[in-house]
Amino acid sequence: MAGKAVAEIDRTAARWLESLGQPQENRARDVALLRMMLLCAVAAALAAPIALGLVLPASLALPVGATLVVAVFLALVAATFAFARTPAVADSLVSADTLVFDACPGLSLMLDARGMVTKCGGRDRAGFPPVLQESCGQRLAELVHVSDRIALIHALDTLRQGADAASASVRVQGLYSASEGRQFLHLGLELTALRQADGELSAIFAQLRDISADEALRREAAERVSEAHSAHEAKSRFLAAVSHELRTPLNAILGFSDVLAGEYFGRLENDRQKEYVGLIRQSGAHLLSLVNTMLDMSKIEAGHYELLAEPFGVADVVESCRAMLDLQARGKGVTLTARTAKGLGDVVADRRAVKQILINLAGNAIKFTGDGGIVTIDAAQSGSDFVLTVSDTGIGIPAEKLELLGRPFMQVQDGFTREYEGTGLGLALVKGLVALHGGRLHIRSTAGEGTVVTVTLPADGRGIGAPGEAGEASSVEFPPRLRNAARPAMKDVQDIENDDAAKAKIA
Repeated sequence: MAGKAVAEIDRTAARWLESLGQPQENRARDVALLRMMLLCAVAAALAAPIALGLVLPASLALPVGATLVVAVFLALVAATFAFARTPAVADSLVSADTLVFDACPGLSLMLDARGMVTKCGGRDRAGFPPVLQESCGQRLAELVHVSDRIALIHALDTLRQGADAASASVRVQGLYSASEGRQFLHLGLELTALRQADGELSAIFAQLRDISADEALRREAAERVSEAHSAHEAKSRFLAAVSHELRTPLNAILGFSDVLAGEYFGRLENDRQKEYVGLIRQSGAHLLSLVNTMLDMSKIEAGHYELLAEPFGVADVVESCRAMLDLQARGKGVTLTARTAKGLGDVVADRRAVKQILINLAGNAIKFTGDGGIVTIDAAQSGSDFVLTVSDTGIGIPAEKLELLGRPFMQVQDGFTREYEGTGLGLALVKGLVALHGGRLHIRSTAGEGTVVTVTLPADGRGIGAPGEAGEASSVEFPPRLRNAARPAMKDVQDIENDDAAKAKIA
């Protein structure tokens, strides 16, 4: 009977101690202590009324004695297991906060609402200048570089106005170096507001990290970008200057070769002379075409390619291109056809640019199509756009080459033993002209079967940038990048969108 009573007392005491949050390892000892105190209280409850009966009537001695024993027992229990444990728990919580504060990366600071440093810590505290390591009692704004104080004060004001967090980049004077002189440490500052229950700002937790290496990388990247831009502009100016200088003697070569071929000042002695004059004329025309292409590219890159938007009939341009390239196609045994949809009216675009697009695309199709192949030029209306399509039954383009198409001087066969001649500038120029019109270029090809190139341009010329509309000329990237270069489902589709990053401006 007595054992069961003791066991029940122990279970009750254990549950009570658990509710107080007593550690498990000390609970057995506390249960034994509580049991002893309870036994003493029971003994005192029997002895106290007898002792009080000596001085008080029996009717008062029993309740007063029992009440006094219970009160003393509860007071001792409270003092032993509740109040005595509270300071220890508080100390452990404070110690945990300090450990977390000191374990934060970088330098940790606690500021009051005025920006005064009240506590310093952090895992990397030793790596910061002494002025920050021992900054307690100082204003943080007075420790940073003068030109960074406004940014820091603004961040603090942001927290005072109700924001939960703010950030700033500041510089702090580091150790003086005899070789490098005065050095400043670039720091990233993160501020977090600590508020009272009513929302009033009570303290600010600040974390500083050394970002000097990031700042050095950023400066180096900016310098590299500036150098790349300078080199790009120098290349464009060089191409423009060389192109202009080459066109003058080339025009003279072409003119005099035409005079010799026409025998205006006397007949040529034999057929070999006529052949040589024809070769001179052909080579000069090829070189002039290359120079003109390079000049157009340099104009687009420099932002000086002017588009003359005017209404014209697409059917006339398509037929003109077909007639111009028909002789070349027949020379290779290729059938060149042109088809224009009924009802296709006038469009607004740069007539010369559209003609150049068709000539380059159809010329490439003829060049890469063998004897007996077919090249087709189609023109049709699609909503508010007009669509030009050049298709062929040539060698096609391998999937791994599609991603590289459109880069200047890039060809499908790029090596010392390539079979097809050319410079690789034609498609790059086409992409630039299409982008200047605000259009899209779509390429679909299968190696060994053929290629279909689709050019979509706004029929009303809305894609051509209007200078002065926003105070600046609109701009497009040249050469524009082919998007969706690696679609697994459509193995050889690439697109150019009108909103590519701006690199060349329309004058």
